[in-house]
Amino acid sequence: MQWTDCGDHLEIHLPNEFSFSECLTFLGRSQLEVMHDIQEDTLYKLIKVDNDRILMKINCKDQKLIVKFLDKKTKQKEIVVGYITEWFDLERDLSVFYEAASEDPILHPLTQRYYGLRIIGIPDLFEALTWAIMGQQINLKFAYTLKRRFVENFGEKLNCNGKLFWLHPTPEVIANLKTDDLRKLQFTERKAEYVIGVAKEMSSGQLSKKALKESKNPAQQLISIRGIGAWTADYCLMKCLLKPNAYPIADVGLHNAVMKQLEQDRKPTIDELKKFAENWSGWEGYATFYLWRSLYE
Repeated sequence: MQWTDCGDHLEIHLPNEFSFSECLTFLGRSQLEVMHDIQEDTLYKLIKVDNDRILMKINCKDQKLIVKFLDKKTKQKEIVVGYITEWFDLERDLSVFYEAASEDPILHPLTQRYYGLRIIGIPDLFEALTWAIMGQQINLKFAYTLKRRFVENFGEKLNCNGKLFWLHPTPEVIANLKTDDLRKLQFTERKAEYVIGVAKEMSSGQLSKKALKESKNPAQQLISIRGIGAWTADYCLMKCLLKPNAYPIADVGLHNAVMKQLEQDRKPTIDELKKFAENWSGWEGYATFYLWRSLYE
């Protein structure tokens, strides 16, 4: 990824198939979001590198991301660029996906409408897994409510000009909780157990993003953990490991979006979804993401 250190800010050179406004639309889909803040066309995000908390202000101009540091200067600029590159999947050549979608009746209108949208990743594995577990079998609004309570109770915060910015809780912090600590936030007993269990796996080193990347079967490794089924595993492969062929085929949002695109009065069957995906081979994750986007009109 090409980037330039301009002293008081960074400039990250963007691929042609990139739309900052489309990415902001997806990131801004809930007013309950706590992990970033959007004000008009500006994105604010707090990250932590080693022990250095870095508050970023991100804009887009002339097909470049302009990244400024609000709280203090940082020497970790290369790591910041790496984080943003992964967050927006900037190294993906979308022209191949668009070419595949051009012949598909479901995807073609979506790729035209949302041209430049990229999978918005969740670079932190623990955040990706806890978010997926929280979202199991509840509506999106309540999932965001749980996430907000979880982050504000156990995450770190930074006050900048009277506004709070948050870091996601670490596995080490959550591994030391009791299920009652999460039950107070309206987690079910099962979800509390699952989240704490994942935190223990990660804090002990038994589970890591590096190991998943090196695994021949990362989905199976995830499914072996209590509370992680096929949907959660596929979601994390798609959003954290940025695997474009990950296909969370059981996803309710995916079913609703396909039903909407086909103007049907029933949801597609799993067999139908498998058949549709034959046209999306290798890009099932991107197809899913664009279909999700269609739900936020």
